[in-house]
Amino acid sequence: MLDWKPLPAFLAVARHGSLRAAAEAIDSTHATLRRQVEALEAGLRVQLFRRGGDGLHLTAAGRALLPQALEAEATLLKGCNAVQGLDREATGRVRLSADPMTAHYLLAPILAEFSKLYPDIHIDLSLSFGIESIENHETDVSIRHVLQVEDAAVGRRLFPLSLGIYAARDYIERVLPGAGPKGQGLSWIGYGAEPSLLDMIASSPFPEAKIRHAIPDPQMHLHMARAGAGMTFLASWVQKEFPELQRVPGTELNQDRSTWLLLHGDLRRVLRVRLLVDYLHAALQERRADFIGT
Repeated sequence: MLDWKPLPAFLAVARHGSLRAAAEAIDSTHATLRRQVEALEAGLRVQLFRRGGDGLHLTAAGRALLPQALEAEATLLKGCNAVQGLDREATGRVRLSADPMTAHYLLAPILAEFSKLYPDIHIDLSLSFGIESIENHETDVSIRHVLQVEDAAVGRRLFPLSLGIYAARDYIERVLPGAGPKGQGLSWIGYGAEPSLLDMIASSPFPEAKIRHAIPDPQMHLHMARAGAGMTFLASWVQKEFPELQRVPGTELNQDRSTWLLLHGDLRRVLRVRLLVDYLHAALQERRADFIGT
């Protein structure tokens, strides 16, 4: 009988294109993945990958196996979710993912109060500006600020997320009066080669302000703006948390993104998940005005 235990290794390498990247993604080792892939190839008596200059590529046999392997993975995840759905007790763990900015400044007091109400529910909180997959069961509940939701998830759209151009009051008072009509003399704190943010700069009232630095972390943008390093795009709620920041005069809020509260559909019957989602929904709605901005 064919041993299908190496199947996750095959899928990880197929997704990431190298043993090293695949090992990091599934918290394994390069050597372990190599052995598992070789064992699967030996069991099937075919070569599944060929090595190229830019990594590992699926052979014809690998491409034929891939959809079947993905289907098997989806079936297994669905079965795990169904078993979890039998849970009716307000106990156990819930995996929650959110971006660090929202978590550090908004979620900490909310989760503290939730923990007091439900001492037997434990939160595994993952902080990342990347989006963990609900469909692939990387997280149970997720708070996202996105243009649209593409995951196969059950979601509640909470409200628009307003992004504005913010800077320290001192910076605005000191530098803005001498700026040129298109922002000459002003400085952006740059996010790097992020197309959507570069487009927002180009369509702003300050397209000719100098873009300085390449900092992909919005939390660092917050700290640098507070310290007077220049202007940047931040969520509108920062002004209430940090009154030394001010929306730059003459600028408008961008509301293309929305804040979503998402969970996997198979987990709706799990009491601990439903309790957390309902509590987060109510608590975040209380901050609705801060997210939408004025």
